[in-house]
Amino acid sequence: MIKKQIKQILRIVFIIASISSLAFVPWILVKAWILPLPNTVQEQVNEAIGYGFDGMIVYVDQAGKPPEFYAAGWHNRKNKIPANPKALFKIASISKLYVAVATAKLVKDERLSLDKTLADYFPELVGRIENAEKITLRLMLQHRSGIPNFVDHPDYWTKPPKNKHETLEYALDLPADFEPGEDYGYSNTNYMLISDLIDKVLGYSYQQYIKEEILIPLKLNNTFGSLHEVDIDDVMSGYYVGVEDDLKTEYSGLMIATAEDVGIFLRALNDGSVFEKGEQEIYSSIYVYEHTGLLVGYQSIAKYHKDIDTVVIQFNNTTNFDGYDWNLAEIIYSRIVKILRSKKSA
Repeated sequence: MIKKQIKQILRIVFIIASISSLAFVPWILVKAWILPLPNTVQEQVNEAIGYGFDGMIVYVDQAGKPPEFYAAGWHNRKNKIPANPKALFKIASISKLYVAVATAKLVKDERLSLDKTLADYFPELVGRIENAEKITLRLMLQHRSGIPNFVDHPDYWTKPPKNKHETLEYALDLPADFEPGEDYGYSNTNYMLISDLIDKVLGYSYQQYIKEEILIPLKLNNTFGSLHEVDIDDVMSGYYVGVEDDLKTEYSGLMIATAEDVGIFLRALNDGSVFEKGEQEIYSSIYVYEHTGLLVGYQSIAKYHKDIDTVVIQFNNTTNFDGYDWNLAEIIYSRIVKILRSKKSA
């Protein structure tokens, strides 16, 4: 009897706490979360536009079925061009998956060592990056290096760097975020240095290596290293809330791909077909099998859902770093996955 009363009290406390917590959650997020689930993915994508996204693309690859493409909103807001599910998109940090795969391949070929340090590979950075003698390639890949993230520099967004050299300068001569291996701290600086390292070891661009070892074998003909390689009109426009300008041409040196190409790559990453013998074991020890991307004007989510053997890629071209766009995008994504799961179990 006492146990039953305790359970009832705890249940009441939980309900009160839950209601109280809603006072601190923006109602736009609550609305997006609690609305009845639509019957189809397309209905959910259409609904997303009502929350302020200018455009959205979703790619779904369910094992044993043809891929599905969804889009809503604008490819180009000014010219009223509808969203195209096969448009090119800036995938931002999703590109780290490709860099990590390339690194695993080079480690297997014994051209890189996970246990060599930043000081071994870049002696010129000793004294400019704290703990360079302790930071291994493995720790950089795992975001456990403690190297400051260049995007956290106070001038990064107001005085954007013009090139890689200036970008790195925003992470140099600063105290470490933590001792190497003692914590986790996501840092874009890690992967910029790894890309530079691959260039140094190969004697040519890491992007060319990714093309030869990943893109061509997987027939990913719609994945590119920068805006300079594509027709600019094929790239989905990017927008920041409150800014009228199209931000498509900003940060031109970043990886670009269609949702389909990212989806094909992600399945190959998860089923192991992107790897040669011995490479996947190395990869599994250094990085993850899914990723998100965030850049001014561009948000992306790329995940494989093992329980339904399905890859879901979501792109949306509206950001607001001071708002709730990222949370909204994640809610929309989770609802799309729920729709797919419900249909799978039906």
